[in-house]
Amino acid sequence: MSEIDELARTTARERPGMAWRPVLAIAAAAAVVHLVVAARYGWHRDEFYYVITGRHPAWGYVDQPPLTPLLARFADELPGGVLPLRVLAIACQVGCVLLGAKLAAEFGGRARAQAIAAGAVATSMAFVAASVLFGTTVTDQLVWAAMFVAVARALRLRTTTAWLAVGLVGGVGLENKDTVVVLLLGVAVGLLVWHRDVLRIPGPWLAAGLACVMAVPNVLWDAAHGWPNLAMAHVLADRTGGPLGSLAQLPLLPLLAGPPLVVLCVLGVRWLGWGAGRDHRWALAVAATAVVVFTASGGKPYYQVPVLIAVFAAGAVHAETTGRSRLRWPAVLVLSGLIAVLLGYPVLPARAENALRALNPTVMETYGWPDFVAQVSTAAATMPAGTPIFTSNYGEAGALTILGGPAGLRNPVLSAQNAYSDWGPPDGSPDTVLCVGEFKSPYLHRFWSDVTEIGPITMPDHVRNEETDHHAAIYLCQHPHGTWAELWPSLRHYD
Repeated sequence: MSEIDELARTTARERPGMAWRPVLAIAAAAAVVHLVVAARYGWHRDEFYYVITGRHPAWGYVDQPPLTPLLARFADELPGGVLPLRVLAIACQVGCVLLGAKLAAEFGGRARAQAIAAGAVATSMAFVAASVLFGTTVTDQLVWAAMFVAVARALRLRTTTAWLAVGLVGGVGLENKDTVVVLLLGVAVGLLVWHRDVLRIPGPWLAAGLACVMAVPNVLWDAAHGWPNLAMAHVLADRTGGPLGSLAQLPLLPLLAGPPLVVLCVLGVRWLGWGAGRDHRWALAVAATAVVVFTASGGKPYYQVPVLIAVFAAGAVHAETTGRSRLRWPAVLVLSGLIAVLLGYPVLPARAENALRALNPTVMETYGWPDFVAQVSTAAATMPAGTPIFTSNYGEAGALTILGGPAGLRNPVLSAQNAYSDWGPPDGSPDTVLCVGEFKSPYLHRFWSDVTEIGPITMPDHVRNEETDHHAAIYLCQHPHGTWAELWPSLRHYD
């Protein structure tokens, strides 16, 4: 019997112990590097939004379940500005690193495989870039990582308790992001095709029931509000370009994984599909299901990124069992990490980061918000006290709400995008309003007779972000065509 076959048989009975020393060292290094630059620039527009939605507690919102906004709200109540949110993002990243190593152990990998798997997750562009801000993307990655480990463990132990852990992870995930439905579908496909025998025991069915019960509050909220999550998904799919747009963006997946790690991905797919890891083909089924469903539904490329955790873990086990080129993988991981840090973290001067926007625009979306607030505050100071500020998107509204108070801004801030649209309209008539953001004058003339541009929004250091790309400006709008209540249905929008 070959070494590989013997390893496969051993894996079916028990998993190797965790190699905590190298794995924790890798996780700690990733955390320290990130923490050094975590708050170097500032808030991201999505972080403003998560905090504000968390201040409006509900079992759901038009674009997400409640878990991440709730966590963001609690983090915002701590001192330190945006730093507590970034610490949460770092914790999610570290969690993915540790779970990547643990999955390699569940696949039968020993110390070297676990270290390679942990290093791959820690240095992959997809996971590094996601953790630059706290939001549903980084929490979703943690859920997928936990689900891979929980399913692998349940298949090994075959106990009801182990399967209930699968259901618990699934239920938490469903209260965080709707795309977890695809993860659960992939697990179901994998069990049905390659582990049908396990469906004869109650564990998987109890797990499914637990996940469904935990998802009920959010489902009931969606149903009571006319299923806005489906409308939001349709809008996002249209912006991606539908299935053809998603298909055209599939080549981005290797780039998101990190070019140096593509070979590890190939080894992982080979090991799961045709190698000694055939008993873990259910993980490959999850990956295939995610790619097919997200592409067919017009999903964004990063939706399927969490499947890389399973592919990395499998590739790491393959690399360990072959035993060749022992010095190659550390070099590959270091190279991948350097690329990911340079492109994913705010480590460069602002102008240099601005030049890299085509590769990763997220970093520059964390730059310049205090200047934005200062410009709006200056314009608001010339208006009558209490003049409302109506913004084009949730990022602008969130920045003015969270950063405006310390800057002396006391005006009411409104928006009609996404969840903000459910928190209006205000009472009365919008007789004099400062409209701020990515508006066009003809659009504003649909609601006010007099529209005067006070000035464009500018960013410091001549950098660019979404605001400057879409000619965001400050407008004085007067003589409305109706009350707020009459205008609101036409003002609200999903994006």
